[in-house]
Amino acid sequence: MSYDRAITVFSPDGHLFQVEYAMEAVKRGSAVVGLRGVDCVVLGVERKAVAQLQDPRTIRKIAKLDEHISMAFAGFTADARVLIGKARVEAQSFRLTCEDAPTIEYMARFIAKTQQKYTQRGGVRPFGVSSMLAGFGTDGTPQLYLTDPAGTYSAWKANAIGGRNEKAVREFLEKNWTDALNETDAIRLTVKALLEVVDSGSKNMEVVVMLAGRPVKTIPEEDLQTIITDIEKEQEEAKKTAASDPLSSSS
Repeated sequence: MSYDRAITVFSPDGHLFQVEYAMEAVKRGSAVVGLRGVDCVVLGVERKAVAQLQDPRTIRKIAKLDEHISMAFAGFTADARVLIGKARVEAQSFRLTCEDAPTIEYMARFIAKTQQKYTQRGGVRPFGVSSMLAGFGTDGTPQLYLTDPAGTYSAWKANAIGGRNEKAVREFLEKNWTDALNETDAIRLTVKALLEVVDSGSKNMEVVVMLAGRPVKTIPEEDLQTIITDIEKEQEEAKKTAASDPLSSSS
């Protein structure tokens, strides 16, 4: 029997192959990096090259779900558009019913529940999307949640999804993230992480910053290019220092 043909059938060793294939689709998508700072959350995404005559404003990997929640995704854009639409309706429905804004955990749980439904019945396929949700808790603390095609969700301090070097970017964040990052340092670390997989240049990435009680801020291309130039200069100087003093670099 071909266990990868049916979404509702487990293989003898306990795999749902269609879900695993959906996760593979995520890995082949654009890279997404998210991290929490002391008072902010930063989301950065890789921009794929667009056709010469295409308007780049129509290609968005970061969307607003509610006034205080943003979502970045890796995987199929069409699948993500459906999920974003469902999440926005749920956020407004929650406000109408409860007369309060939904928490970021509630929205992450709703998206994960929606994705899980599409792994348990015939006639459908899983969403080929992993998403990062950024926002703030009721006490003003920055929060970052991750969902995947299997329908699980979890909170993170920093993480990366999608892209050809997802594991390398995650290891980079593990080494460099601290819980004392201010807004400037968080943006710089996000750009540094994206440069692990993205060709140099501000046109190849998009970075947004969320601060409690303020509108979502997109970092202008000029500012991104300044940060990238500064990072590259710093890396060149580090290489020169290592080359001129090989003993210190080996120790």
